Amino acid sequence: MNGNNFADSVRDAKSTELDRLGSQQLLVALTGADLEPEVVLTAVAGSEHTAAETFAEWAEVSEQELFARLHEQERDHYERVIAELDAFDPGGVDSMHERLRELNDDVSRAGGLVGRSLVGDKTLLQVVNFFVNKADERRAGLFRDLRADTKQNVGDGVSLLADCCDGEADWNYARETAAEIVQIAYDDYADTLTEMGLDPKPIC
Repeated sequence: MNGNNFADSVRDAKSTELDRLGSQQLLVALTGADLEPEVVLTAVAGSEHTAAETFAEWAEVSEQELFARLHEQERDHYERVIAELDAFDPGGVDSMHERLRELNDDVSRAGGLVGRSLVGDKTLLQVVNFFVNKADERRAGLFRDLRADTKQNVGDGVSLLADCCDGEADWNYARETAAEIVQIAYDDYADTLTEMGLDPKPIC
C-alpha cells in the first residue's frame, strides 16, 4: 500500500458505510428529523467547532504543521457557518471525535484525518443538496467551499502518511484507523436512525 491507493483502499473497505452516510437520511439523523435551515446550520456548526477543537489538540502535541493549519481551516469554517445563525451554543463531543482525540501518534492521526474527511465529504454533500433544494444558492455555495476544503483534507492526510509511514505495517495501521473512524461515524448514524424507528440500510 502507498499514497497512490490509500484513500481508495479505505473507500473500498467502507463503501457500504460511506454510501449510507451519503444518503438523504443523514440530515434526518443529524437534525432529529427537524429539517429546517437553522437546525441544519446548527448541526454543521457543531461539527465544525468540534473538528477545530480536535485539530487544536493535535497541534499542541504534534510537530506536524498540518494540524495547526487544519485547526485554522476548521475555525474559519465554523465562523462562516455561525455567521448564518442568530445564536449558537456548542454541544458535546461526538463519538468519532472522541476517538480521534485518543489517537496518540502521527500515523494514526493522519489515517484518522482521512477517515474523518471521507465522512465530512458525505455530510457536506447532503448539506449542499439541502440548500440547493431550498433554492438558497448562496448557502449552497458556502457549503461547496467547505466541502472542497474537506475533500482536499483527504489528500493532506495521505501526503502526511507518505512522510510518516515507515513500511507496510504503518500503512496498514493507518488504514485500519481510517476505517475505524468511518465505522464509528456510521454506527452513530445507524443507531440514531434506529432509535427514531427508521432503517439506516436503504441508500437514497
